[in-house]
Amino acid sequence: MSAPTTPPIIIIRKKGGHGGHHGGAWKVAYADFVTAMMALFIVLWLLNSSEQVRKAISAYFQDPSGAGKQTGSARLGTGEALSLAKDDMPNLKEKLEAAVKKSPEFEKLKDYVQMGVVGEGLRIELIENEGGLFFESGSPTPSPLGTELIERLAQELGKLPNTLAVEGHTDSRPYSSGGAYTNWELSTDRANAARRLMQATGVRSDQVAQVRGFADQDLRVKKDPDGPSNRRISVIVRYQQPAPDPQNDAKEPDAAPAKEKPVQGPHH
Repeated sequence: MSAPTTPPIIIIRKKGGHGGHHGGAWKVAYADFVTAMMALFIVLWLLNSSEQVRKAISAYFQDPSGAGKQTGSARLGTGEALSLAKDDMPNLKEKLEAAVKKSPEFEKLKDYVQMGVVGEGLRIELIENEGGLFFESGSPTPSPLGTELIERLAQELGKLPNTLAVEGHTDSRPYSSGGAYTNWELSTDRANAARRLMQATGVRSDQVAQVRGFADQDLRVKKDPDGPSNRRISVIVRYQQPAPDPQNDAKEPDAAPAKEKPVQGPHH
């Protein structure tokens, strides 16, 4: 008789502990939330930005490689993208007027410093009085007061990417010494003296695009050609010109250069 078969013993163990692993789904949700918040802040910032900044950003996304001529392209760079256009000139005028008001001699200067937006840009005029306010009488040497004011302007204008033009003007009275040195030389020399002083105190060496000597050919008060207010120095902050589009240049034939009337005074 065979021995009885022993049934197998089966042991079932239940694993306790926490539920299944949640994975990284919460990280994805958090990242989406942070991205949405960042997008919201960017939109709010753009809504409060100037029109010039919005145009620059828009142009960058339309032409990120910088092949076009729109402001904001990589080829133009940040400085030119935010350069001063016609609509920005009144703000610059207020800023420069505030700089002039910081001068201890402001009460003496306020009637002799004139600023206004013209076709070429923002014109800043330093107008002489009978005794010579900004330059020594009959001389291209700036006075101490003229030196101080020109330096103040240079420190502000040097922050801009825009180019400058410097002009010299005289009245119609002949130059006192006679001979070869005339109002043409005096107006040009004063403009150059102002240029040198500005470049030494804030304006970049390549920022001045033109120096012009007009003598008495562009009188401020035509009814009084000998009046002292015709003697002046003008600094013009020129509108920034867009860079040429190489694609359009390749398609369009070159136009004949326009003839310009010379305005530069003679140099000796």
